[in-house]
Amino acid sequence: MSNEIEELVRSKYGSVAASGLSSDQAGVRAVAEAFGYSAEDLGSIPAEANMGLSCGNPTATAGLKPGEVVVDLGSGGGLDVFLAARKVGPSGKAIGIDMTAAMVDLARRNAAKDGAPNVEFHLAPIDRMPLPDDSADCVISNCVLNLVPDKAAAFREIARILKPGGRLAVSDIALKRPLPPELASDLMAYVGCIAGAIPIEEYKADLLEAGFSHVEVVDSGADLNAYAKIENQAGCCTPQPAPEVFKVGDSCESAPQAAASCCGPTRGANTPELLERLAELVRRYDVNDFAASVKVFAVKPT
Repeated sequence: MSNEIEELVRSKYGSVAASGLSSDQAGVRAVAEAFGYSAEDLGSIPAEANMGLSCGNPTATAGLKPGEVVVDLGSGGGLDVFLAARKVGPSGKAIGIDMTAAMVDLARRNAAKDGAPNVEFHLAPIDRMPLPDDSADCVISNCVLNLVPDKAAAFREIARILKPGGRLAVSDIALKRPLPPELASDLMAYVGCIAGAIPIEEYKADLLEAGFSHVEVVDSGADLNAYAKIENQAGCCTPQPAPEVFKVGDSCESAPQAAASCCGPTRGANTPELLERLAELVRRYDVNDFAASVKVFAVKPT
């Protein structure tokens, strides 16, 4: 089952990488801002690095310092890598790890645009990283660890690459109470970072079991329903309210009355199935009743 999930995650996030979604779309910007990114943050990096996939802003809470080595797990288009690279400066390094080839390709193209000399991206799963033991000062991640089927293995791998005294600073989704059966069994809800989430107390216990200390998992209070902001971003340079006849899952061809608002000349954006399904779920359920955007902190003992 874990292989099936990994392949589904890889496929769906590959579609997001090819979608053209970026900070150029108002809904995508709105999602990032809802989870803690400022307009200045988003304006300082390539627009294509942000695709509205965040559930927090780990670079704001990681306490990054000049000269540090920081590793971003599930780095996507490079959003947090580029922001981290600015914080650690030219004497430091920001490394992105992602298991989706299309995301790594996108991130490397963004790096060429950004011109940052202290970033690199690797194609690899989080639980098998091509990095030496004790090589990172800080590990960050943004709404990705909930996607890993074997979270205990991922936590052990994070502990392996961190230097003694190194820290974990993650934004993620964790459960406050059990999900309704429809959500818990929905593979697209898993890929959308909801069904793969584990309870907050289990999150803490797994990090302690992996050898971490000073573990905290804190509800950020962010509104998970913000993901609905990204719907109808298919090709909209300036998103317009969609007519009632245009529903998530409709194509432009099957909703001609929506053509004027979402099917006109585009800048290449095409709302992927993953984000359409996530928007549909948060309209049907108040996800905040069951799950939370959490800030996770932990330290590898010296």
